[in-house]
Amino acid sequence: MAEDNSSKAVWFLTGAAIGAAVALLYAPASGEVTRRRISRHAEEGTDVLTEKGKEMVDRGRELYEQGRKMADDAADLFERGRKMVEG
Repeated sequence: MAEDNSSKAVWFLTGAAIGAAVALLYAPASGEVTRRRISRHAEEGTDVLTEKGKEMVDRGRELYEQGRKMADDAADLFERGRKMVEG
């Protein structure tokens, strides 16, 4: 579920950045000013996407560690059960 929300957030931010760039292109400003604005907004978008990417990587690491701990616990339980059966 979190992955689905993250994906939606990334697409929303991408759409917002594209919309902002198109709006700036049609804005009544000089080319130099418009290019600066586009550059600034692209940089801000890159920063946001980079941060979201780092958050997703961190969350992936957390999930990996949780899964690994669960697998280790399951292996321990299996081993204890095997020893009980063997006597």
